[in-house]
Amino acid sequence: MHRDDAYANLVLAEILGGMRLHGRDAAFATELTYGTLRALGTLDLIIADASGRDLAQIDAPARDALRLGAYQLLYTRVPTHAAVNQTVDLVRSVAPFAAGFSNAVMRTISETTLDDWLAKLAPSAEDDPIGHLAVHHHHPEWIVRAFAEALGGDLEDTTRLLIEDNQPPAVHLCARPGRADAVELADEVNGVPGAFSPYAVYLNGGAPRDLAAIREGRAHVQDEGSQLVAAALLAAPVEGQDTRWLDLCAGPGGKTGLIGAIAAARGAEVTAVEVAEHRARLVEQATEGMPVTVFPMDGRSVGRDPDLPEEAFDRVLVDAPCTGLGSLRRRPESRWRRQPADLPPLTKLQRELLVAALRAVRPGGVVAYVTCSPHMVETQVTVSEGARRSGVEVDFVDARPLLPPGMPGLGPGPTVQLWPHRHGTDAMFLAVLRRTS
Repeated sequence: MHRDDAYANLVLAEILGGMRLHGRDAAFATELTYGTLRALGTLDLIIADASGRDLAQIDAPARDALRLGAYQLLYTRVPTHAAVNQTVDLVRSVAPFAAGFSNAVMRTISETTLDDWLAKLAPSAEDDPIGHLAVHHHHPEWIVRAFAEALGGDLEDTTRLLIEDNQPPAVHLCARPGRADAVELADEVNGVPGAFSPYAVYLNGGAPRDLAAIREGRAHVQDEGSQLVAAALLAAPVEGQDTRWLDLCAGPGGKTGLIGAIAAARGAEVTAVEVAEHRARLVEQATEGMPVTVFPMDGRSVGRDPDLPEEAFDRVLVDAPCTGLGSLRRRPESRWRRQPADLPPLTKLQRELLVAALRAVRPGGVVAYVTCSPHMVETQVTVSEGARRSGVEVDFVDARPLLPPGMPGLGPGPTVQLWPHRHGTDAMFLAVLRRTS
């Protein structure tokens, strides 16, 4: 991952399969991988202190081996001698000249408990509460600060979110309407129906790709929060006809698959737009047999392309590209890869896509702006700025009644922010706007 910029959720299963690891061995390898990635910032502080070196001065393969070893020492029940010996053997195979150095570092780390390391290296909660939380709960400070702002400055609530962000999430399935029933699917896959989405099933374990329901197109893997925000668009009332729907950023096709299945039952047609051709092909595969037409084009070309005319659609979904800070449970490496400098180009793109969506929807129709990030700049700021710059009149629709009744912690509206620690979902943001002229 550090060599190729790969993503753990994409490559780990392939590697485990290639090495024929199953059961406890596969579970242990998964825990080492994801656990080390989550705790990377804290592990690096400890390794730097124990080695007396800046991390950049340690050879990359040896550095990763030390991270894996330190994680075993501090966060697992692996015996000290086993963690030290295995780490040194690993370093000897990838960076032989660093074996002695790694042995010394591992032994130094093993002489101090995790609590004592944290007490030594983390800022005090009184002097620097954000820095304290960042080290104790394995998030960069800028992300902790962004979460705290989105939670109204409540550091106790922020702490609960950070703790939940470090828990391995359950796999969520989406039972496609008209093809599968969630309760029956739960029985079939030995799972349980979701807490909120009528389409959600929580898996208890195993590899989703092995399920017959996935292979047969009756279900797909999708976080429950993504299901909820896609369904909310289709629950919003519209004036007049309701047959032309648009997914403006469709790849890789999870939300489009759910929308397409509902469209089939409601006699609607879906236009799905995806700028990347390989992701457009994934959308085509995800929506096979559904009333969905996929166009590999830029969603911002509304009004400039005959396939994307203005004022032509009754419902439009903008599932905007974002930092992904709402899915750090599933992609723990993202917390260390993302930087504040990523925000300006992303928020510019988000505003432009929202403006395009508001041009594409007809008066009386609705647009759902969705992003998998709770960062205020990607949510409230983008929505208000996009609506202001669109040049059309819009009203905010209260999104809370568009979600299943009884959902807690939806805030004052009209927008909705879902949270891992409140709803068990990714931190999805939803704003629904109705074009009035």
